[in-house]
Amino acid sequence: MQVMVEIPDRFLAHLVPAGGDAARVLLEEAVASAYRDRRLTMEQVRQLLGFETRMQVDVFLQRHEIYDYTPDDLEKDFATLSRLFPLSAERIKA
Repeated sequence: MQVMVEIPDRFLAHLVPAGGDAARVLLEEAVASAYRDRRLTMEQVRQLLGFETRMQVDVFLQRHEIYDYTPDDLEKDFATLSRLFPLSAERIKA
């Protein structure tokens, strides 16, 4: 399916950086928003944007300030640090 959206020129400059490919920029914004809202998976993002690897998706998500790092992940990392470096981990937590 092809979707066409008409955007008046006076608004385009507010949505797309000068010299940017409007279609690509708007597609990326829509995909980033859908991923952030958990409407798309990482694999769907990869396919939609034509990326070959997950690493390319990670870079894309970082550019859009989307990080899949939860408070539980942080706690697990602290537990690992505490086990590997007992004194250092305690100083980091403090």
